[in-house]
Amino acid sequence: MLTVNLFYLLLHFVYLDPASPLQTDACKLCDCSGVELKCPQQTTGTRTPALELLFSHFCFKIIPSEVFQHFQQDIIRITISESNSLERIQSYAFSNLSSLTELTIQNTKNLIHIGEGAFGNLPTLKYLSIGNTGIRKFPDVTKIFSSQLQFILEIYDNLHITTIPANAFQEMNNEPLILKLYRNGFEDIQSYAFNGTKLDQLFLNNNNNLQYIHNDALKGASGPNRFSNEIPSNLPLWTEKEKNLTAMFFDHDEADLIADYEYLCQPKILKCSPEPDAFNPCEDIMGYDFLRVLIWFISILAIAGNAVVLFILLTSHCKLTVPRFLMCNLSFADFCMGIYLLLIASVDSQTKSKYYNHAIDWQTGSGCSAAGFFTVFASELSVYTLTVITLERWHTITYAMQLDRKLRLRHAILIMLGGWIFSLVIAMLPLVGVSNYIKVSICLPMDIETPLSQAYIIFILVLNVIAFIIICACYIKIYIAVQNPELAPTNKDTKLAKKMAVLIFTDFTCMAPISFFAISAAFKVPLITVTNSKILLVLFYPVNSCANPFLYAIFTKAFRRDFFLLMSRFGCCKTQAELYRVNNFTAYTSNLKMDSLYTGPKKTSRAEFHVMAPDCQQLNDHEKPASTGS
Repeated sequence: MLTVNLFYLLLHFVYLDPASPLQTDACKLCDCSGVELKCPQQTTGTRTPALELLFSHFCFKIIPSEVFQHFQQDIIRITISESNSLERIQSYAFSNLSSLTELTIQNTKNLIHIGEGAFGNLPTLKYLSIGNTGIRKFPDVTKIFSSQLQFILEIYDNLHITTIPANAFQEMNNEPLILKLYRNGFEDIQSYAFNGTKLDQLFLNNNNNLQYIHNDALKGASGPNRFSNEIPSNLPLWTEKEKNLTAMFFDHDEADLIADYEYLCQPKILKCSPEPDAFNPCEDIMGYDFLRVLIWFISILAIAGNAVVLFILLTSHCKLTVPRFLMCNLSFADFCMGIYLLLIASVDSQTKSKYYNHAIDWQTGSGCSAAGFFTVFASELSVYTLTVITLERWHTITYAMQLDRKLRLRHAILIMLGGWIFSLVIAMLPLVGVSNYIKVSICLPMDIETPLSQAYIIFILVLNVIAFIIICACYIKIYIAVQNPELAPTNKDTKLAKKMAVLIFTDFTCMAPISFFAISAAFKVPLITVTNSKILLVLFYPVNSCANPFLYAIFTKAFRRDFFLLMSRFGCCKTQAELYRVNNFTAYTSNLKMDSLYTGPKKTSRAEFHVMAPDCQQLNDHEKPASTGS
């Protein structure tokens, strides 16, 4: 009998008591299938008091004005969640719901607009939550007119809301209220933002983009009795005093609270410590948008071009000669330069518009040190190898007929081993305290505070200038050596002069601007700012890394021969490969005949400028052209 009585009592509370809420799948009462939500009028016999409407995983895109007008006295709770279709909530959509106590809108990332007055005249509302949406501006909550104590407004995870405007909460509620505004995209809080409110508790936690809180933001408001503002831990350049404000809670009287607030919000704009200087201006790694685009293009070009050259040279069946060996070293150095540029471009892309939050982590971390090591090593090895290549060309042409003075591969290996050791040592010195890579965001060794650091920078720059002078002098001597003063200039002379001019011009374009401004800065007389130096970094610094694979490899006949011969192994370009085999064999037999007729020393002629050598394995008997015979 007791069990039966309890059963009827339960029925009374669940079904008969009009104050008992009944959670309902809202799409059974409303039409959720169209573009707009529609809630038709119910008949008197089917009226359901104390409704809890749950909208979840629905298809409609718009909640129109006064859509719930037929349920004004019945709805006590509305939950809208888990939908990617909802885009707009029109004005007065939830207005005049006299029994509504809770309204939740969450996990609707495509919701971009909530009309003014959408939450209008809701006298019994106790809780309003708007979270994880795509709305672009702070929602209008000023027409709620709730009379409930401890009203809670929760706005969170709305990353596209960038500001809390003036009078954002005015007339929302005349009683003490709780504002939970956390993990949003707020960048500033304007004057009189909380005007007209009685704040019991105010939470501004984890608004990581918040930079500006106006001094008058709380003017016209009473309270709060409790304030929580968690300063972003990744904001790198705050003073220790400000860092101690993390997760600060104030539980004081109003006079103490005002003092705490003034301490928190002075000065008007959050300042960095140390303050921005010539080496660390408050800007992104790439100070200009056009540099942000160019650095991606240049880095990919440098990596792709040098990777192709390395692949062709290392997979070719031709034997490894001195020029090939030197070209492999040059391509590897320029490939490392491309890696550096790609690393800088990637970090800039990830920290765009918020680099100040990552500056110390990046510049003092292993990433910047690795980038700096890559660029110094690549730059010095590239300059060293270019100088060796130029000297080797000059030596080969000058002593073309003296085979005993020919540079052998073992000599080149020893020379380049010295270059690798030199480049590694130069790149490692900033890691052990001789200058450093943390001075600027682009990770170049710009620290000249100590005499040793200053001497290090000047030493590198002077070496680069000397290398450029050597390269220019060698190319001039090469041009003079192949000139025949007895004849008028020919097309070959003009072409040769143009090629050398291009090589010298690219070297000059890369080295001259960098060396000029860097030497002046090394003597503590900087002529340009770090911001402008980034233009040199992107437009001039990597010129050689992009141009070298084309000028020294891809545009040469030897490289094209290697390329077509390699492609023929995969069944492609067989005709072109056969032509190169014929030409190679013809040149080889011609050189043998000339050697057999040679009786004494003679002057090097223009025709002997390119000395052909049978350095390819394709000259085996089984690969000789059929037309040549045995």
